[in-house]
Amino acid sequence: MGLLTIGAFARAVRLTPKALRLYDEVGLLHPAAVDPESGYRLYAPDQVEQARLIAALRRIGMPLAEIRTVCGLRPSAAAEAVDAYWRRVSADTAARGRLATLLVDALSGRSTPMSDPTPAPALGIRHAARCDAGAVRDSNEDAAYAGERLLAVADGMRGPGGAAASAAAIAALRPLEATDVPPAELLTLLAGAVAEADRAVRAAAVAVADHQPVTTLTALLRSGSQLALVHVGDTRAYLLRGGELTPLTRDHTYVQSLVDQGRLDPAEVAAHPQRALLVRALGAGGAHVEADLGLRTAAEGDRYLLCSDGLSSVVDRAALHRAIEADTGPEQVVARLVELAHAAGAPDNIACVVADVVAT
Repeated sequence: MGLLTIGAFARAVRLTPKALRLYDEVGLLHPAAVDPESGYRLYAPDQVEQARLIAALRRIGMPLAEIRTVCGLRPSAAAEAVDAYWRRVSADTAARGRLATLLVDALSGRSTPMSDPTPAPALGIRHAARCDAGAVRDSNEDAAYAGERLLAVADGMRGPGGAAASAAAIAALRPLEATDVPPAELLTLLAGAVAEADRAVRAAAVAVADHQPVTTLTALLRSGSQLALVHVGDTRAYLLRGGELTPLTRDHTYVQSLVDQGRLDPAEVAAHPQRALLVRALGAGGAHVEADLGLRTAAEGDRYLLCSDGLSSVVDRAALHRAIEADTGPEQVVARLVELAHAAGAPDNIACVVADVVAT
């Protein structure tokens, strides 16, 4: 059987040509050939199964970046990844459903405003933070902060002003610790604080001649059970829930962009000579910082890890999982994580924050 035109292929897999063009552009599903004269995309019959998988994953709302990962897995591992994604979605949906019910009752007069006949327990945070210069560096450009409302890590670029850049970013967010706002205002508040952090990093660079210090930043801001997440660069955030460790951020690095485009195998990232090259950072680029923002619902028993690449790039995912899953407090966990980084050579500075969500 010959190649199918994009229209015929779209009908076979129940997708639109527009969707197929998008999947080609983002590296999810390239056509088997492109007509050199017309530019029409042509697809092979053996691509039907992959296209139908992508379509099914899109129908359950999975982001394109996660679909790319799932499509590269063996069927058993892909099934586990889809199951893990849907459990996360179900937990968040259930929490939003409870809030929607309260809003409907309050607005319709069936209850006192925002009252809950079976209120969830009030949540608090047990936390610990630690920075370590590592075994090789003679300076420390990492910074970390942990409090009841705010958790943050920043990793300044090595060189003049790197430490000042990361410290300025954390300092710009510190006032949020004392700010109590409704959950609906969390993202707006955090976005404004990140813009201020970007300005602070640029101001810190004025004193450093012929050098533009930049820094990464990953932070969580809490109000009740709601957590706003901001992320720029290659510092990371993870969630341990129900025994499963889930990354909450995606690196803003050159090599990650190659992986996203299908031009680099994820297994080759660690050995790539440009693995630390950032494509986004505070203090870099144009006049406005481009940060990832998101809102999550915390649950009692959750454990969060924020860390710099001095930990995540040298300690593999399985070892991270074992350390974070240990039945010890945040202080013991951060100490263990630093030990693991040193056991792997600790070639970079190490910053980590561990926070447990507890009922108060």
